[in-house]
Amino acid sequence: MGTAGAVLFLVLSCLTVQCFSKYEPNWKSLDSRPLPAWYDEGKVGIFIHWGVFSVPGFGTEWFWYYWKGYKDPAFVKFMKDNYKPDFTYADFAPMFHAEFYSPGQWADIFKAAGASYVVLVTKHHEGFTSWPSKYSFNWNAQDVGPNRDLVGDLANAIRSKTDIKFGVYHSMFEWFNPLFMRDQANGFRTQDFVKAKTIPELHELVNKYKPDIVWSDGEWMASDDYWTSKEFIAWLYNDSPVKDTVIVNDRWGNNTRCKHGGFWDCSDHYTPGKLVPHKWENCMSVDKNSWGYRRNAQLSELHTIEELIEQLVTTVSLGGNFLINVGPTAYGEIAPLYEERLRQMGSWLGVNGEAIYKTHVWTHQNDSIAHNVWYTSKSNSSQVPTVYAILLSWPQNNTIHLGDPIASDETKVSLVGYPGYFDFECSPSSGMVIKVPAIPVSRMPCDWAWVLRLTYLQNYKTKINPDAYSDHVEPIPMMKEPFV
Repeated sequence: MGTAGAVLFLVLSCLTVQCFSKYEPNWKSLDSRPLPAWYDEGKVGIFIHWGVFSVPGFGTEWFWYYWKGYKDPAFVKFMKDNYKPDFTYADFAPMFHAEFYSPGQWADIFKAAGASYVVLVTKHHEGFTSWPSKYSFNWNAQDVGPNRDLVGDLANAIRSKTDIKFGVYHSMFEWFNPLFMRDQANGFRTQDFVKAKTIPELHELVNKYKPDIVWSDGEWMASDDYWTSKEFIAWLYNDSPVKDTVIVNDRWGNNTRCKHGGFWDCSDHYTPGKLVPHKWENCMSVDKNSWGYRRNAQLSELHTIEELIEQLVTTVSLGGNFLINVGPTAYGEIAPLYEERLRQMGSWLGVNGEAIYKTHVWTHQNDSIAHNVWYTSKSNSSQVPTVYAILLSWPQNNTIHLGDPIASDETKVSLVGYPGYFDFECSPSSGMVIKVPAIPVSRMPCDWAWVLRLTYLQNYKTKINPDAYSDHVEPIPMMKEPFV
């Protein structure tokens, strides 16, 4: 082979292995990585908060910190009333039996819920790892408590039984780890904890379980430089076993939320109320007051299915993904009411999923006249151009006036899950007035939030006004207020 041929071969080889597109450990380069399509198309995920905190099952998954760090009177009293005086938080770990943990059953529930991805808390701020980590010694699920690899078992079940993507949540810090506390006392000028725990654990998780999402948290006390986040993400994007498909969130330092990362979470329960100029996610929990399981939770403190569907619909209409959390019990079961909520959501998606999955934002998000109506759309070259009007309440008097859609001669209106087309008239002022026939209860396609399919509108193409975007950044929650 001549010199010119060798050079050409080298260039073509580099293009094949993408050696010209290495991501550098800086945010300009890392943020240039395209968002993997599966995440934006999937829309719906399940969050799972499960750990030693599930054993006391009281107040919050921040139980240890509220008891020994913040010294909240309610938590102090709970321990005094129910446990011997010398009881430590570590004593809860042997009680974390997970005896009824059935990963296959969980996978079935998540599939029935219509989830496209699952994010399992593999280590919360308590430091207990749900996998047999080499860096957690006997403070892990293999050596104490369940005596099994909780992460690996769930990953295998989900991948063998479903097409759901598997992700891992990992806390970058630990409340009472001596190495972290020493780094903190040193003003984060030392990185002993990061080098001994954070980064080795992240590499271990990625190499062992090959997650599709690395969902980082617990970063808010120090910058991304302390955590060496940019260097880790560069490795993740360039050289890890999931470099082509993995996605990360934005919690990589106290200077990164709502600024950097694959998708933005900004703050828990993030609901911007307007379009955001970046892919974002609304992570929220069925339990209004906790991410982890609470034995003393009241029915009124749990979201109804109507509330959850409203959150799902408004989130997707505004361009976000919906990550709904459940907290399993210490014995390894998803409590029946949580399972019911997930299955109800899946039942609704089974009918109306075409208005959620693989959709994108339309020119309008919330109708200008019918304020309980939200929009999504599909309009690529292989599909009938469609706008979906999602009704959070059933129209009164058999009519509904939509202010934003403009009908064409080809427009047809139908109810997703119901045969036939609805009559409509173009409004003299704006939009269209749709006549809804009397539908017997037995033939209603679903019980909550109904979807009108509007095809071939004059204005089906999405045209976003820049003023519709929000650059608002939510404040980072303080340590003593974890559930905000």
